[in-house]
Amino acid sequence: MSQTEADALIAMHKHRIDEDRHDYPYAGCSLRIPLVSGDRREDFMLDIARGRIELTKSTFQNRSRHVIVLVRLDIGGSHHRNPDDAEVPCPHIHLYKEGFGDKWAFPLPTDRFTNPGNQLQTLQEFMQYCNIVNPPNIIGRLFI
Repeated sequence: MSQTEADALIAMHKHRIDEDRHDYPYAGCSLRIPLVSGDRREDFMLDIARGRIELTKSTFQNRSRHVIVLVRLDIGGSHHRNPDDAEVPCPHIHLYKEGFGDKWAFPLPTDRFTNPGNQLQTLQEFMQYCNIVNPPNIIGRLFI
């Protein structure tokens, strides 16, 4: 996929497909929620995965065309080594890069992500970052 096409998909407004309620996943579990573009021509997926042992570890991901990761946010995990051998500490964000897919990570932009220790707040900010303008109904748990 070209960088121009990926950038357009990232910028595209995304909407939930129904009014279903989704429980934020327990540790070691994941959740996949389908999304759609406003004109219904593009399908997207919002993935939420939780670490099994490290309870603060989470991954939020926005995919297109079933397998193409457009944006991925990693919290509570290890450092990431980019293709140029630079190391990026966690939390970090992966953005699609033509020829590399989601292999490049960048420091988390603190102007967009205000409290990575709060998973529910970070998920809300991630959905805004990905232009999910009509987000799915995700119900938080008392102990995350």
